Amino acid sequence: MKILALIGSYRKNGNTSQVVNLVCEALQTEADRAGAALEIETLYLGHLDIGFCRGCRACFDRGEDKCPLKDDLLMVKTKMKAVDAVLIATPVYVDDVSGITKTWIDRLAHVCHRPEFAGKCAYLLATVGSSPTSHTLATLRLALSTWGFHVTGKAGFKTGALMKAEEMKASHAARAEKIARQIYRDLSGRQWARPSFMSLFMFKIQQRAWQRAGRNPARRDTLDYAYWSGQGWTDPARDFYIPHEASRVKVALARLAGAIIAPFVS
Repeated sequence: MKILALIGSYRKNGNTSQVVNLVCEALQTEADRAGAALEIETLYLGHLDIGFCRGCRACFDRGEDKCPLKDDLLMVKTKMKAVDAVLIATPVYVDDVSGITKTWIDRLAHVCHRPEFAGKCAYLLATVGSSPTSHTLATLRLALSTWGFHVTGKAGFKTGALMKAEEMKASHAARAEKIARQIYRDLSGRQWARPSFMSLFMFKIQQRAWQRAGRNPARRDTLDYAYWSGQGWTDPARDFYIPHEASRVKVALARLAGAIIAPFVS
């Protein structure tokens, strides 16, 4: 089992880092208890070279390898694709994700068109001094679910300006352990193979859009359409990005709802 922890902060000893460390330590305990192998890698987005998106559309039109910013973004994406789950954590800055986290999201915008992370889980974390974390977590959830991730959970931690390590552990270790158990249970239990109604519904809407694109010469000759077609996702028989274990009733209802709504939103 491989997990990548992405910390959207520059501070390696800050609240966000401390919360992630508690969760990762608890994950290792879960794996040791089960006698399973676990690899966790942590990256601090604030210490990487990830430049602002220039809006040039090179990633959409010609592929992300054509991005004029030759920085660390594609390295991060490669690591994201090589693991079973991503743990993304950000401090709350002005009621939203941190600037570097938003830049990371912006630079992966092409994945909104080509959901490459289907079959992988994500857990979302946010830390804040005293204000709510709901908007921040909603930003993360929208991005990662659009990219194809199965978001297994989210949690906000109120930590004050800066907690000392012993205070952080006393206040939040129990909750971190609960989160770790959920992440481990969801991964070992193949939760990623049980898409939600909303995920199935959104797939159907996207599928209808790209099926129509295939009948339009101008849209058919695009990288996005080639990706969808190459994955077999435009095939009417496909009902999700990956083989899954969702109930037939849920799939049927989601496909029906998606087919009804698709003409109005895509």
